[in-house]
Amino acid sequence: MADNLGTSPGQPESANFPGEFIPSQRRECEPSHSPGGWGRPISTHEYIWFGDLSEKDYPVEACVPWYHSFGRINSLFITNSAESAATAGITGTGGISITGDIYATAAIFTGNCAAQTFSASVKQFDIPHPNKENHRLRHACLEGPENGVYFRGRLTDENIIVLPDYWDGLIDPESITVTLTQIRTSQDLIVDAIEWGKRIKVKSGNASSIDCFYTVQAARNDVAPFEVVYEGTDAVPPVL
Repeated sequence: MADNLGTSPGQPESANFPGEFIPSQRRECEPSHSPGGWGRPISTHEYIWFGDLSEKDYPVEACVPWYHSFGRINSLFITNSAESAATAGITGTGGISITGDIYATAAIFTGNCAAQTFSASVKQFDIPHPNKENHRLRHACLEGPENGVYFRGRLTDENIIVLPDYWDGLIDPESITVTLTQIRTSQDLIVDAIEWGKRIKVKSGNASSIDCFYTVQAARNDVAPFEVVYEGTDAVPPVL
């Protein structure tokens, strides 16, 4: 049944839709589309209309129709649940690039994600078990009230821990902490000095040869410290 929204653009006023196709009175088809759009916005989530004419049935005298190779909308609502990749609401082989924030309540995320910040109730990784068939392995990230980094290794017959050169500018030198675990014998190990945030001098209080594991931790200074406890009921991305 025809509505009262007027005739389609480019069609004579006498056109009666639905009904017989009446060729456009325009002499030529537009070589390109006009950017943007006009009309009345629909504030509800409706299904995108799909035409009922195949290419072979489309009138030869008509202009070739446009189709949505690219699209712009204000809101997208997905109704089906993704119990597997085959039933996911959004599927494809390409990538997704978004400059705004993403809010999701999904229990599972599979794939690679690159973002400035990523917030979740827990941070886990889940991979196939490396040596137990038909099993998987799940671990969780260690959590703390800072954006921290660590560097660990073993010190043998040496007394200098050389920190990575990329730590220069990445971490706050005043936040460096060191944990030493002596191996085999009691060595009375002491952190003697932390030099310029680049080297750590270790000393044995009983003049033993040094043999120890070390873990060095520090807070990043290339991003602002985040507010550990804040007011509100919804997650808010930290200010970087």
